[in-house]
Amino acid sequence: MRQSPFPTPNPDLYTEDEISRLVHEFYAKARKDPLLGPIFEEHVIDWDAHFIQMTNFWSAQLRGTSRFRGAPMPKHIALPELSANLFERWLALFKQTTEELGNSGLEQHANMIATFIANRLWQGYQMSHYPDKQAVELGAV
Repeated sequence: MRQSPFPTPNPDLYTEDEISRLVHEFYAKARKDPLLGPIFEEHVIDWDAHFIQMTNFWSAQLRGTSRFRGAPMPKHIALPELSANLFERWLALFKQTTEELGNSGLEQHANMIATFIANRLWQGYQMSHYPDKQAVELGAV
């Protein structure tokens, strides 16, 4: 059995309040961002529901809770005209947010997962939209 490249989720290391703060502060930045904001505002219909879903997702990743239900890949593949630049901007804002939270363990763990997710979503997007082209990793453009 292959071992995960991420630290084991641990409910004793990060609180639900920290995770909620991460989600809310990150999306406050993303919604104001000139590149990401218009995409989020066009595609997120119910922000309250989105905050709950994203808090559940990060709680599952960081604390090992099992509240998250969803399939992020199809939703991202359905979006028109995404680019490596947009995924890299998302990741930069995410890392800025985790740094500002002041919990180095949360920052390191969440950033590893976010980097992995951004790359997976971008690779899946490329395979779906550009099946005849070689997929390019983030940061390699």
